[in-house]
Amino acid sequence: DVIGRNLGCRMVDRGTLHPDHGAETVTIGRTDVEDLDLCATSRERRFRLFASIECEGQLFMTPYDFILAVTTDEPKGKYTFEIILIIELNQMLAETPPVWKGSSKLFRNLKERGVISYTEYLFLLCILTKPHAGFRIAFNMFDTDGNEMVDKKEFLVLQEIFRKKNEKRETKGDEEKRAMLRLQLYGYHSPTNSVLKTDAEELVSRSYWDTLRRNTSQALFSDLAERADDITSLVTDTTLLVHFFGKKGKAELNFEDFYRFMDNLQTEVLEIEFLSYSNGMNTISEEDFAHILLRYTNVENTSVFLENVRYSIPEEKGITFDEFRSFFQFLNNLEDFAIALNMYNFASRSIGQDEFKRAVYVATGLKLSPHLVNTVFKIFDVDKDDQLSYKEFIGIMKDRLHRGFRGYKTVQKYPTFKSCLKKELHSR
Repeated sequence: DVIGRNLGCRMVDRGTLHPDHGAETVTIGRTDVEDLDLCATSRERRFRLFASIECEGQLFMTPYDFILAVTTDEPKGKYTFEIILIIELNQMLAETPPVWKGSSKLFRNLKERGVISYTEYLFLLCILTKPHAGFRIAFNMFDTDGNEMVDKKEFLVLQEIFRKKNEKRETKGDEEKRAMLRLQLYGYHSPTNSVLKTDAEELVSRSYWDTLRRNTSQALFSDLAERADDITSLVTDTTLLVHFFGKKGKAELNFEDFYRFMDNLQTEVLEIEFLSYSNGMNTISEEDFAHILLRYTNVENTSVFLENVRYSIPEEKGITFDEFRSFFQFLNNLEDFAIALNMYNFASRSIGQDEFKRAVYVATGLKLSPHLVNTVFKIFDVDKDDQLSYKEFIGIMKDRLHRGFRGYKTVQKYPTFKSCLKKELHSR
């Protein structure tokens, strides 16, 4: 209702047909929705569950939807969306600030006044879990002519790369339903004859980040480069496109602005998670920190880890946001950390706090505070020997880093989190 009032649009259940749209409107019933889910990948399903806007058959997330999708345990239980016209979408995008006015509150300030496409959702997920060094790699991949600037056409190569990977990963099913799903996700019926010159089996096994990193250059010399104008004409303008390239799409994006946007995005998501537990204080409790770390993981019994914190740290000192942020910056460098530990010959062995701190610094250049490292050890030190199981810690943290997409499951829920999150978002 809040979203509907803000946009002046109709909130419609996907199993209903609003009379204002006439007989030409296609009705998607509950059975059809479930059938489409059976054809969808886990990321497609999650995007569709959180997307709240439909324009000309294509589904979009709002900035608020995206924040919910990456900071809450479960999607909303009901398929609902707002049907809006292109003119309404353009009015919404007119309020998008330019990239040089970006901040770590961009998504919170925009709330429902913006749209994010499916391929942009995948891109933002990639960046959310990558070290800052990866930002330069991403930017250089888009910068096809090497002029240190990225234009709209160069950026839209992303649209085709992710679309092609998605088609390689499609589950078998009714082709008509897959076509309907593609229309929802991309806004147009994608051609089947445009291919990246990459082995299909190899492409499926890669992450979206690896696909982007390894296939952008060859895509630029394939039919994608020749069809750049066609791709641009098919793609609906979104908040990110207007933010990066201006309302007319003629602006160019430099690396400094790109880096600032990505750094702000990581900071904003972490601020929202931190503030949802801090209750206005400058710190969160060590137990709340444990709650956040264990969300989106496959740990079956979180109570064991939470009890470790309660008994091992009886006097609460608290975790500051700087400590919180530095730990998640470390997680984004988890692969390099694992390599550093291998160099120390600690692979599959327990490690102490000094070795842990040294490996983090070698791999990331970050100096984690002694209290933060001690808290991490108390959370995961099940046998109370002040040693960390390397293999178990890496496995659990990889789940957390990927926010459940390595094998999404419902985790233990904390009733106050969603209400606190909504309060925090709507107070901005």
